[in-house]
Amino acid sequence: MPQTASVPVLLNQLGDRLGHDLERFQGRLSVVPGRRDGGAPWDVGEADILLTGPSPAWAGAPREVPESWGRGPRWVQIASAGVDGFPEWLLRDRLVTCGRGDAAVPIAEYVLTALLLHEKRIDILRPDGPAAWLETARKLGDNPASGTLEGRRLGLFGFGATGRAIAGRARAFGMRVLALRRTGWSGVEEGVEAASSLEQLVKEADHLVLAAPLTPETRGIIGASVLAVSKPGQHLVNIARGALIDQEALLRALDAGRPGFATLDVTDPEPLPPGHPFYSHPRIRLTPHICWSGPDVRRRFSDRVRENIERYLDGRPLLDIVDPLRGY
Repeated sequence: MPQTASVPVLLNQLGDRLGHDLERFQGRLSVVPGRRDGGAPWDVGEADILLTGPSPAWAGAPREVPESWGRGPRWVQIASAGVDGFPEWLLRDRLVTCGRGDAAVPIAEYVLTALLLHEKRIDILRPDGPAAWLETARKLGDNPASGTLEGRRLGLFGFGATGRAIAGRARAFGMRVLALRRTGWSGVEEGVEAASSLEQLVKEADHLVLAAPLTPETRGIIGASVLAVSKPGQHLVNIARGALIDQEALLRALDAGRPGFATLDVTDPEPLPPGHPFYSHPRIRLTPHICWSGPDVRRRFSDRVRENIERYLDGRPLLDIVDPLRGY
């Protein structure tokens, strides 16, 4: 990759979706196309800046720094909030920024949809004729099965941009919000109670939402001992990373009714192998990692990339820098 002393080289592994956004930097950047979904995305040549995102290739990166990484870029912008799908050496000795909060709105809407479906159960009410319609109405009228979000306790494990977006929408439904932050609380969040421990969170939550990044400390944190003290009948929702949960322990816990149901948008691995119990378990709603999808997510990321490039070229601090020690 040719490079001049005055113009940084940017390796774009995110394809055409950033094409027009990068054109505005013509003359200030040398933009080189690359790939992240095949081959070796760590072959970065002399690039100063790398735009990349999660991919199977990155997930299979070597544990040690490959020779083709060289000194590595000075700055890596990742198109996701989590950085667990990248090798540890990518995070070292450089600026790494992520897409923190870009998908907070669609994820929050996914969570509220899951909570409402669990309480209202309208997705299973499908009368196939007048007689079934009348019988369903009679049964529900005599013994209402429809629940409510009002007054329910929402437990949030993780309270970053996504957790805040979920909490705001949950409060609009009259839910009581209890949240646990691993980094502690710097101030009071309106309408949010701080949990003192994970044990308190799982004991008290009617709906427990996992919204924390995957790090060595959080891998498998929802295991047998945690599930054993969860509130009976609890609804567990995972929109973060599948590896936060011990999946074998979850299957045993679901059969015991603690929790009572799980909505899982993420699993470990993705997809699960054929015949895995999650596909057919009556107490699991499984979706294929789509909670992040929304009409404005790419626009928000594009805005972030433009802003961070401007800041980089001007020598100003970048937005949403990843702490390599914490892993998020």
